[in-house]
Amino acid sequence: MTRNDSVDRFMCVLINKDLVHFRDCTICSSCTMDATEFRRRGKEMVDLIADYLENIEQRPVYPDVEPGYLRSLIPEEAPEEPETYEDVVKDIERVIMPGVTHWHSPYFYAYFPTANSFPAMLADMLSGAIGCIGFSWAASPACTELETVMMDWLGKMLKLPEDFIAGTHGQGGGVIQGTASEATLVALLAARSRAVRMILASDPQRPETGITSKLVAYSSDQAHCSVERAGMIAGVRMKKIPTEQSDKYAVQGETLRRMIKEDKAAGLIPFYFCATLGTTPSCAFDHITELGPICNAEKIWMHIDAAYAGSSFICPEFRPLLNGIEFADSFNFNPHKWLLVNFDCSTMWVRKRSDLIGAFKMDPLYLKHDHQESGLVTDYRHWQIPLGRRFRSLKMWFVFRMYGLKGLQDYIRKHVELAKEFESLVRADQRFEISADVVLGLVCFRLKGSNEVNETLLKRINNGRKIHLVPCQLSGQFVLRFAVCARTTESRHIREAWRLITQLAEEVMQELPH
Repeated sequence: MTRNDSVDRFMCVLINKDLVHFRDCTICSSCTMDATEFRRRGKEMVDLIADYLENIEQRPVYPDVEPGYLRSLIPEEAPEEPETYEDVVKDIERVIMPGVTHWHSPYFYAYFPTANSFPAMLADMLSGAIGCIGFSWAASPACTELETVMMDWLGKMLKLPEDFIAGTHGQGGGVIQGTASEATLVALLAARSRAVRMILASDPQRPETGITSKLVAYSSDQAHCSVERAGMIAGVRMKKIPTEQSDKYAVQGETLRRMIKEDKAAGLIPFYFCATLGTTPSCAFDHITELGPICNAEKIWMHIDAAYAGSSFICPEFRPLLNGIEFADSFNFNPHKWLLVNFDCSTMWVRKRSDLIGAFKMDPLYLKHDHQESGLVTDYRHWQIPLGRRFRSLKMWFVFRMYGLKGLQDYIRKHVELAKEFESLVRADQRFEISADVVLGLVCFRLKGSNEVNETLLKRINNGRKIHLVPCQLSGQFVLRFAVCARTTESRHIREAWRLITQLAEEVMQELPH
C-alpha cells in the first residue's frame, strides 16, 4: 500500500479480513468506543440503571423546572472535539434528571402505566445491537418470523378467535405497531379503503371523491382523543356517540343504531366504529356484544381499542370484558402499558390481513424479494404507516419466557388489588366519593363539593411533587384519577399516598368560607 506522508501523520489503514479500521493517532482513543471499552461502559450503564430504579422512590416524582430549563445547561452547538464518556455520564444527573418525570416511581399515579422490566430492557439492548430494519421478511427473517409467532402466543393468551391467529388457516394475524394511536389510524385507513372498494365494485362509475366525502365514522364521547385525530388525518368526519353515567359511560347499541339510521337517511355512508374497552377517563367498557352485530349487519368496520385494559384479558376473571371480540375486524392493546414490555410495543390483530395489505401495499423493485409471493412469509411494511420497523418482538419473547403466563397474571392481579385497596380507603372517608366503577387498576374519585375545590386539591397534590395524579371530567365534574402504575408499587405506597391526599384535603377544606 502506498502511503501519503500527510495522511500518514494522522491515520493508518489496517485491513483485517473484511473490516477496515481507521486509527487516528491523535483523537481515535477518545472519539471511538471499541468492544473492550463497550463491555466496561455497558456494565457501568447497567449499574447506573439498576441504581436509578432501585432508588427511584427517593426522588421527587415530578420535576421542579420551568419550560426551557435545559437549554442553559448545555452548549448552543455540538462540540467540535470529542468529549469523554465520563463527562457525558456526569451530565445525566446534572442536565437530564432534574427534568424527568419518574413514570416508574411507586408514587406515580398519573395517566396509565408504562411498562418496565429488566428482561425487556435487556431485549431492547439486543435489538439495538442487531439494528435491523425489518420492513420485509428478506430484510431480516428472524425479525419478521418472531413477531408473527409472538403475536400468536399473545393472541392465544387472550383466547382470541382463531380468525385472528396467523398460525392457523385463518386469514388474519397480528402486527406490532408503535402506539394505539397508530393502530387506530391504520384500522381507519384500511376501513376507508375497504368501503371505497365495496362501493366501486357495485357502482364503478361513481367518482371516488364523491364516496370519501360522505364517509362517516363513530366513536364514544369517552374515546381517546387519538381516535378523533385519526379522523382528521384520514379526512373523514368522526361523530362522537354520547354516553351517560347511568350506563357507566359505555356506548349503547340502540344509540349507535339510531345514529347510523339518521346518517344513512341524510345520504352519508357509515363505515367505521371504534369501540373502547377501558376508556382513558374512567376505564369504561363499551358493550361490544351489542355493538358488534350492528356493525357486522351494516358492513361497518369495528375496531376495538383496549390500549390499557387489554393486558388484563390474559386473566380468566377479566377475559369476559373482551366478549364480543368475535364481531371485530381489528383489535389493539398496548403491552407497553401493563404487560411489562417496555415502550414501544402496541399489538394489533386483524381478521382479514388482506384488508390492511390492500390499503398500504407498495412494491418498488428495490423492496421486492424472491419469497414475497410464496404465501409463506409476511412483509410487515404492508401492515403499517412507516416502512422501517425495529426488532420489537424480542422484548415480548424475553418477557413471556422469563415471567411466564402465570407471572404476568400475578402482576396484573396485584395492581388490581392495590387499586381496590385505594378504593376502600376512599369509600371509608365520608368527605370523598367514587366517581366511576373500579374495574381494574384505575380509581376515579373526588372530594364532595365543587369542581374548584377538587382543582385546588389536585394542584396542591402535584405541587408537592411527592405523588403525581392527573384529572378527568365525568358528567361535568372535575375528577381525580388514581392509576396504579409502577411495577414496584406496594400497599405501603398506596397508604402513604392516601395519607398525603387526606392531609391536603383537610387543608383545602379548612380554607373554604364557612
